Amino acid sequence: MAGNPFTPTFGVTPPLLAAREEELEVFVEGLQDGVGSPGRAMLVTGSRGSGKTVLLNSIEDAALQRGWLVVSATTGVGVAQELAQTRLAQLLHEHDPEARSFLPTGGSASVAGFGAGAQGTYEDRVPRPTLSFRSGLERLADVADARLGTGVLITLDEVHTSALADVRQITHAVQHCFREGRQVAFVAAGLPSSVSDLLSDQVTSFLRRAERFVLGTMPEAAVRAALAEPIKMAGRTIDDEALDLAVDGTRGYPFLIQLVGHRSWRADPDQASITVDHVRAGVEGAVRRAGRMIHEPALRDLSDVDRSFLAAMAIDDGPSRIADVARRMGVDLNYANQYRRRLLDAEMITAAGRGRLAFELPYLRDYLIDHPVTRALSTNNPQT
Repeated sequence: MAGNPFTPTFGVTPPLLAAREEELEVFVEGLQDGVGSPGRAMLVTGSRGSGKTVLLNSIEDAALQRGWLVVSATTGVGVAQELAQTRLAQLLHEHDPEARSFLPTGGSASVAGFGAGAQGTYEDRVPRPTLSFRSGLERLADVADARLGTGVLITLDEVHTSALADVRQITHAVQHCFREGRQVAFVAAGLPSSVSDLLSDQVTSFLRRAERFVLGTMPEAAVRAALAEPIKMAGRTIDDEALDLAVDGTRGYPFLIQLVGHRSWRADPDQASITVDHVRAGVEGAVRRAGRMIHEPALRDLSDVDRSFLAAMAIDDGPSRIADVARRMGVDLNYANQYRRRLLDAEMITAAGRGRLAFELPYLRDYLIDHPVTRALSTNNPQT
């Protein structure tokens, strides 16, 4: 029997990548169709744990399999220059014959130059301290096209406005490559609010024309396959009732698929079959861990008023009326609607009918209901 096949760690590709065929197909078609294809520029957005980084990993793998050179980074201040002086310079050194010179130290040499028996070292001729992202990208794209017949893929994960100057520099370089017909592709991923802020920036306006994909919940059939197939490949079984319970416990959320699968497997790893009892324990453990890994970071990014709005919603067992939320917060309806719009844009909540709202992140209400602010609001504002 193999070890636990599930990978509940952010950014680690799961054993079965399910329900992401469309995004990968658009990207691969973009590589095949050439310069000007919509799939050459993509934006991926979704809440924490929706599979953005995993999709980026798969896109990079698809590019590498087709001979493309890949330059990837997590967005941060200074990332443009860091990429120029490290990854771009490294790839130029590897693929551009003019980027290095041979310094012989001995051995035999042919009349026309250094032969197979020549001994020596290669000197890096890439001007790393002065190499800009744009000049490095343009040069690498030309080399990849001429020598490999491919191009360069740039991927940025966790894009956000705190590194806006770097994102501007990178997208400006990519845009110029597009205009000049170079073989370049660009894929960025980030939280909805971060991507929205970037799209409102005039300098990165060309990204508005990029293919956009919003990663949400997965269909039931895909969730079932993502749970059952890794278990089978690892040498165990799961009965139908237990699988039904596990599918329901994930709420269709990609990261929870890995958490529920991992915890259910661990409930009794020596048993040949995963049972309903194992899955119940697995779901319970997954929900607790989701609070630490998904809900806490998501709430940390919000303002105090945003969090109070969500706490006021958590009092209700089902969808909340905006009028009830405003009353519990002690504010008027117009004020509450400003934060409703903010939380909708951040994909923390979703519309659930006229004047009603529901939580977007699975189990967020369960997490909030134990928060002191929520308990205080609940005491003073019973459900209506």
